[in-house]
Amino acid sequence: MRRPRALRWGRGTRSLRARLTLANVALLAIGIVAATAVSLMGMRHYLIGQIDAELTKMRDSLGSSRLTLRQIDSLSVLGVVRDRIVPTGSDDRPTPDSIFAAVDGRGEALTLFDIKPTDAQRGLADAVDDPRALAADPDPREVSVHGAPYRVTASRLADGPYVLLATSTEALHRGIAKALRLDLAVGTLLLALLACLTLFSVRRRMRPLEDMVETSSAIAEGDLTRRVPSSREATLEVEQLRVALNSMLHQVETAYRTRERSATQLRRFVADASHELRTPLSAIRGYLQLYDQGMLREPEERRRAWDRMNGEVDRMGRLVDELLTLARLDQRPELRLRNVDVSRLVRDAAEDLRAQQPGRPVTVDADGALLVRADESGLRQVLGNLVANVRTHTPADVPVRLGAERADGVVRLSVEDKGPGLNAEDAARVFDRFFRAGGGAGSGLGLAIVQGVVRAHGGEVSVRTAPGEGLGVTVELPTRPKACV
Repeated sequence: MRRPRALRWGRGTRSLRARLTLANVALLAIGIVAATAVSLMGMRHYLIGQIDAELTKMRDSLGSSRLTLRQIDSLSVLGVVRDRIVPTGSDDRPTPDSIFAAVDGRGEALTLFDIKPTDAQRGLADAVDDPRALAADPDPREVSVHGAPYRVTASRLADGPYVLLATSTEALHRGIAKALRLDLAVGTLLLALLACLTLFSVRRRMRPLEDMVETSSAIAEGDLTRRVPSSREATLEVEQLRVALNSMLHQVETAYRTRERSATQLRRFVADASHELRTPLSAIRGYLQLYDQGMLREPEERRRAWDRMNGEVDRMGRLVDELLTLARLDQRPELRLRNVDVSRLVRDAAEDLRAQQPGRPVTVDADGALLVRADESGLRQVLGNLVANVRTHTPADVPVRLGAERADGVVRLSVEDKGPGLNAEDAARVFDRFFRAGGGAGSGLGLAIVQGVVRAHGGEVSVRTAPGEGLGVTVELPTRPKACV
């Protein structure tokens, strides 16, 4: 039973559509994460570089000025006053953007003009363990003052103490955190949008494959005429697959129809052969029973029975020979090809007909030599059967014309009579085995053998007839047959 489309294509991650969607989303997610990481790292590196450049510039300027601690007292006092006016240390009070503090060689904050260092200055002094090493380091360092991040550097004064210069990076980290949240939000939105678009696109692109599945299911249920329809959204590969699948389905249908037709013909052939053989056997058995029962007392009766049995035996022998000929033709025998003059064969067939029926008007249209690459015995059998068909089914005084000609790259043999002809229904079956129009005489295998021999040469045979207009059979043979068909 055919399963619904939703069950066939909606199996979670096992379906191709889900896997393609997951693959696209995963690839985009990796790209977004990588791009976000690189951009944020680049932005942090750039901003930290800007802060470090400012600190380094201030340190170099302070160092080159050769100032002493006394000369720089005023700057320290200004820094202390500023920190007093804008206190720090609680959650609702802002962290200073920069800290300026003077420390001794041990890293302890110095008291200037009896003004004690602020909490920020002491915190900065505590965060710097070795001001001497910090002053010798060309690059500022990262420190934490009361939990807030700072970039700090140091410069030694002319009289020995050190000046610590620090700039807060808290705003930088807040900005990077906001950028990260924004990137994650935009990335998530992009992933959701990509998933929806991929599902829609893959569903549309997969529609031809779904049609192939439905077509295959229909064919499996017996509908051999189904084909995969074309789709405007199909890709080149899917379209190539559709064309190849339809071609295969056409060949499968043709092979199936051919097998069915062959099986039907075989059954009819066996039935007709059994019927044809039963008739002479029944006649022979009847005469033998008459003889066995002593009912044939007179010599004339026994001779008549003997002649009848001989006639039935001859008839059965001819029938068996014709059946064997058809069986060999069905097996595509290897032809003994050589150059054959078909004009001579036509003239010989005409002479045989004149000898058998002297009163029949026979016209021959086959002058000169007309060579064709063929099996001579097969062509003689073709002409013999055509002539025998005329002799059997037409009165002895009906005119007959035999001809041979070359035209359009083929050799045409024709046998035409002026007999009663056939209707359209009988003409369509004239080459069927055991077919006899109007229940006439003969086995009904003559024209079937003609068709088999001609097709073995790669040619075609056709009839032209109508009631009251006679029967014309035309055989077309290639000058060089390629292979047995």
